[in-house]
Amino acid sequence: MSDAPTTALLAVNLGTPETPTAPAVRRYLAEFLGDPRVVSIPPLLWKPLLYGLILPLRGGRSAHKYAQVWMPEGSPLAVHTRRLVANIARELPHWQVREAMRYGQPALQPALDALAAAGARRIVVLPLYPQYSTTTTASVEDKVQQWQARHRDVQVHTIRDYADDPQWVAAVAGSIRDYWQAHGRGDRLVFSFHGIPQRLADAGDPYPQRCEASARAIAAALQLVDDDWQLAYQSRFGRERWLQPYAEPTLWALAEGGVRTLDVVCPGFATDCLETLEEVAMGFTATVAERGATMRYIPCLNDSPAHARALAALATAQDA
Repeated sequence: MSDAPTTALLAVNLGTPETPTAPAVRRYLAEFLGDPRVVSIPPLLWKPLLYGLILPLRGGRSAHKYAQVWMPEGSPLAVHTRRLVANIARELPHWQVREAMRYGQPALQPALDALAAAGARRIVVLPLYPQYSTTTTASVEDKVQQWQARHRDVQVHTIRDYADDPQWVAAVAGSIRDYWQAHGRGDRLVFSFHGIPQRLADAGDPYPQRCEASARAIAAALQLVDDDWQLAYQSRFGRERWLQPYAEPTLWALAEGGVRTLDVVCPGFATDCLETLEEVAMGFTATVAERGATMRYIPCLNDSPAHARALAALATAQDA
């Protein structure tokens, strides 16, 4: 243990069910939707609704969706995260580099325990959410702060946001440019970010501004003019108003307005997952085709070398 590096990076993704089955999905959703950062309804009201209605209904439906995108090695999010972390480790040979999930396994606080037990005395926590939100990054910070209170001998720093980090922006722009070089450029590029309830933005969550910062920086790196691209938000849940414009209706309007080829990229996701593969690459593509246009999904950065280098650089900047 004395020979282990004393500096560590813990990359934290959202999480995923362990298998594409209804019981596993219900366990995962119970933890995810039970987080007050995700659903802020008072527990006395929310818990009966969650366990009595939502989990029984959504477990099977979501399991079917997961089954459509499941990889031989497991959940796409888990597989791509493991590969990404392995590539980051190659960029940081003198660090301990590990992965964790905010919900599910490997769990965040036990991963911090393991790093401390292995000799880490400075840990950089990197939530794999480029754009800060109280619903995502802040939830990771909550868990990290709880752990830090019990481990005062370990210095922990959490990277809150890298929405317009130049090296990350260059990596995303490079992936889009590579796609266009291989497949040709579409008529319009749509940036689709995961939405949050509008009331959270109204209360001060900076997430929409950070998404806009990412989209504008990537568009600038690609030398696009305003008419070349558009921003929208996907994955809304429930009946309340979420950030707009909504992604799928935006794509429909573009298709119905005469745009023949739409390229969609999701730079709010570090790795491909259910929302990018089943919702966007499969679902949006099909409904856009029904309106006479072609939609092409440009994959997330996943474990690309440029992505690993950008995230490693973020970590080392914190250690400087």
